[in-house]
Order: sequence, then structure tokens, then C-alpha cells
Amino acid sequence: MRKLLTVGGVLCAVLLGACGDPASEPAAGPPPSAAPEASATTHQRPAAPASPGTAAPGTAPATAGSAPSRRPTVLYLGDSLAMENQKVLGRELRSGLRARYTSAPYSGTTLCDYLEGTPGRSLVPAADKAAALVRSVRPDYVVLQFWGNAWDYTPCMKGVSHATAEETYFRRYAADARRLTEQIHAAGGADRPRIVWVLQGPDPMTPDRVRRVNALYRERAAASGDLVADAGRAVSPEGGRYTWSQYLPCTAHERARDGYCTQPGRDRTALHRNDDHLHFCLAPTTSKPKPCPVPSPGILRIAREITRAVGEHVRASG
Repeated sequence: MRKLLTVGGVLCAVLLGACGDPASEPAAGPPPSAAPEASATTHQRPAAPASPGTAAPGTAPATAGSAPSRRPTVLYLGDSLAMENQKVLGRELRSGLRARYTSAPYSGTTLCDYLEGTPGRSLVPAADKAAALVRSVRPDYVVLQFWGNAWDYTPCMKGVSHATAEETYFRRYAADARRLTEQIHAAGGADRPRIVWVLQGPDPMTPDRVRRVNALYRERAAASGDLVADAGRAVSPEGGRYTWSQYLPCTAHERARDGYCTQPGRDRTALHRNDDHLHFCLAPTTSKPKPCPVPSPGILRIAREITRAVGEHVRASG
């Protein structure tokens, strides 16, 4: 694996050290008075669902059996991984669960960016803070997908980073996860939503960091009666949950869909581009973050696992 991390790995190392978010790293931070541009995120407000059991072209419901009788309302928040995933996740949730779906990711963010009442600048405007969206959307599920960013452009972290203050980073991250949980639950009132913490895939540069972030998510979910979706396992080798790999064997789902088994002659598919070992979009990164525009197996795998976890809970809760 170390040999794979040559030029691309060096680039990834620099970017991970900064934020873990190469698709969205700006040349410089905004001035103190600046708010994030509206184009920094793509909102997908609830849309009319597909007919029960009807899949969108090129996909299939991620959950086994018929769609649940109850239509869940799902809110999706996160960083650049959520930014690139959001359209595919919406498609899977609508086709598999008939879900009402809203997404509001912002690239480069971390948990504290979505907290209300945090002084100073934030990469997320007030209207899109987690609690504000819970009050307006009234979701049944809030899906949180965060790599664990901590860098100088995320003002709310106040300079704390894994590279320079590892234990402080984890303490701060745990505290922010607890506060975000409390704010989301309080905003939901008597009908508080379930939070779905998305577990991350292998980190090619600091594998133990992701292992500990995922453990933190599991602990937070258990403490508050919420859920986890181990999407990271879907992009990890069999038997190597925290072993990074650019390619994995094609799944039956991928073999049956054009463009998703990227090397059918070798029965393997690409999860990452050669020049980006973090993100899963197989299109080149752009200066302005946007949803991934091309079929990307890693994104589909993540979206299907999130959909499976939500659907399992919807069915179990009647």
C-alpha cells in the first residue's frame, strides 16, 4: 500500500493534514465577515418518491423485500464525502424506502460547524445548522457523515488538529458529537429524530485516526439510543476493515450495471482516482464542490449501506 501512495499519496497527505477534504480546500479562508456562498452546498428538498418498489435507472433498492409501509423523512448532513454522495443517497432512499429526503452538506466542515450557539465564523450558515434544519424539515432520521476534519480553515475547531494535538482532537471531537446530538434531539422535541452516524472507510495516511473516530461514533450512538451505518466496511477489503485499497472485487450489483465494475476483465472496480485517495468520486475534483457527476462504485456502496441501515430500523419500528 505504501508504494501506491506516491505522488497521489503525498498530495493526500498534505490535504489530510490540512483538512481531510481535498475536493474543497480553498486557496485561502474567507474574511471574518464572509458567510459561505449558497453554492457551497446543494440542497435536495423532499421530492415526490418513485412508486413503491420502482428503482431509478441504473440502480436497485438497497434493502431487501418491499418498501416499508411508513415513508421516512431523512436529512443528510456532512462534509465533502456527503457533498459528493448526496444525489446517489437521495436516489437510493427514494427508490428503496420511498423516503422524503433533504441534504445540506458543506465541504471542509466538521461537527462543530453544524452546532448552534458557537461564537465566531462557521462554514455553515445559521439556517443550515443541524438543529435549525431539524426544526424546519422535521426528519425521522438525521444522517451524519463526517471524516473527522480538523484544520485552520474550520474556524470552530480553533486550530485543534489530529496532527498537532491528537488527544485534544479526540476529546474535542467527542464533546462536539455529544453537543450535536443534544441539539438535534432537543430540536426534534417529543418526536426527536434518530441520528445515523456513518462510519468511515480506511484512511490511507492515519488509519488509527479513523478507527478511533468510528469508535467514538459507536459510543455516541449507544449512549443516546441512536444508530450507526457501517458504510466504511462496504469500501474496505474483506477481512481488512481498516486496510486502504484503491480497487476491490466487483459486486453482483456492480456487474449488472454499466460503469460500476470499472475493470470487468479483472473483475475489480475502482473506488478512488489515482490522484485522490480520500474521495470516492471518479470524476476530477473541482474548485467549487458539487455532487459527483459520474457513476462511482464507492459512492454507490456507501449510499446503499446507509439506506440499508435506515430501512432496517424503519421496518423494525413499524
